[in-house]
Amino acid sequence: MQLDGIRVIDLSRILSGPFCSMFLADMGAEVIKIEDVTVGDPIRGQGEMRNGMSLYFASNNRNKKSLALNLRHPDGMAVLHRLIATADVVLNNFRPGIMDKMGLDRATLERLKPGIVSCHITGFGLDGPYRDRPAFDFIAQAMSGFMSVNGAQDEPPARAAPPLTDLIAGAYAAMGVCAALVRHARTGLGEEVSTSLTDSMVSMLSFLATNFFANGRQPERTGNDHALVAPYGLFEAADGEVAIAPSNDQVYFKLLTALGLDELRTHPDFLTNQRRFARRDAINAHVNAKTREQSIDHWLEVLNAAGVPCGRVMALQEVFDDPQIRHQQMRITIDHPRHGPLDVLGFPIKFSDDPCRVHRPPPDLGADADALLTELGYTPGAIAALRQARAA
Repeated sequence: MQLDGIRVIDLSRILSGPFCSMFLADMGAEVIKIEDVTVGDPIRGQGEMRNGMSLYFASNNRNKKSLALNLRHPDGMAVLHRLIATADVVLNNFRPGIMDKMGLDRATLERLKPGIVSCHITGFGLDGPYRDRPAFDFIAQAMSGFMSVNGAQDEPPARAAPPLTDLIAGAYAAMGVCAALVRHARTGLGEEVSTSLTDSMVSMLSFLATNFFANGRQPERTGNDHALVAPYGLFEAADGEVAIAPSNDQVYFKLLTALGLDELRTHPDFLTNQRRFARRDAINAHVNAKTREQSIDHWLEVLNAAGVPCGRVMALQEVFDDPQIRHQQMRITIDHPRHGPLDVLGFPIKFSDDPCRVHRPPPDLGADADALLTELGYTPGAIAALRQARAA
């Protein structure tokens, strides 16, 4: 696989870091998840359980090994030092300065393994006035400006339901690690990669930010309507709502023909997107009057045939029953030797020649300790001593 031979030491927990290391593991890296010896990653106890395993944990920690260590114990830290000396990447999502306090500053990592890649995921960045603040997804959604532009104009600012900032930061971190590994392969040099929940979400503001740069005005919240294009959004069918997205004039005129609204093609109020946007309620009313006449299924067939992007708003049961989602294998089942079948999300990145695959089930806490400690040179007696001291 793409990252075969790469060893990642993952000190992270909860979501952003594990989401990052999951991508690396899915692409073949050997990811060793370092967990607290007593409770492990807190996400093990969150969400719905299947035969004693959190599916939330399982969906973000497949293809990894688990080594439980007490990093406050000198013997536990000694194990970690030995492990880092065999690694290519060290990943953490601690607050800035914690790695230094643990004795794992950049200089120490480089001494343990010259050329190593270290990756930090933080709330606000490694430096700056907010570097020491704690942050979770909700805070980053609020402070990135995302919530201020999300939701309907006459309603309070809204967060996205999934923890987007963790997921985006994790994906960016994985991309940064891969780039640093390419650099290392070319030059032999290490790298320190960092991203933050807040920076990641700010980077996703897209045209909302660039419009603000141009005019200095706070964008209005537009709910399901588009902030630049009209008509665009949810429209009423006879049996529900249909999402329709004619993103430019060419597609808009296809929409008019498909709806039987050709008389609007020359209507002076709707000739350009600028005019339609200024009269969004009026053009939406024309579209709604037509879409109410037929079912969602009717419009999906007619509009897709006409080249107009459209779709139904699907509940999760519909999503995972959908033939396209099933074909793309975005729900997969992992057979766990202790916990039975575990349903998790599939692989969003597809490779034609060497695809991502599940090669290890999500690990039980400390499941790989004996094998890893033996590889590092610990004898059975030394391993027993580590356990007696609660260092591993």
